[in-house]
Amino acid sequence: MLRESNMQRCGWVTQDPLYLAYHDNEWGVPQTDKRALFEMICLEGQQAGLSWITVLKKRENYRRAFHEFDPQAVALMDEADMLRLLQDSGLIRHRGKLEAIINNAKAMLALEAEGEDFSRFVWSFVDNQPILHRFADYKLAPTTSEPAIALSKAVIKI
Repeated sequence: MLRESNMQRCGWVTQDPLYLAYHDNEWGVPQTDKRALFEMICLEGQQAGLSWITVLKKRENYRRAFHEFDPQAVALMDEADMLRLLQDSGLIRHRGKLEAIINNAKAMLALEAEGEDFSRFVWSFVDNQPILHRFADYKLAPTTSEPAIALSKAVIKI
């Protein structure tokens, strides 16, 4: 369900209903559910070099292909699964990006096996507070941030 249609929206939002729903109901809404955070981190990784709407249009395919982003199931995916994923036209068929999802699942499980809560871990990179940007022109917004880079490096080390 969309929020009120006369709401102020960011300049990057098109009139695509999928984009509107994402903007109105997910963008900028703090998320603490670890599975939802895992999904978003994985999808953000798929976006590299592409537009967000490209990934959004494939999100349901990713959910299907990656067991609704259940990290336990994703971590068990093997080379046979990878070959199937690489043939799936509903996904961005880039081996490195697809492998990153499986590696992220393994990292998340390793982190939690050490007693670390994944949601707390992710939020710790922004001092447990959303970062609010007020760019007059969305084209001036950076494509990455120090917290995002730090999170990425930390996940790689796990």
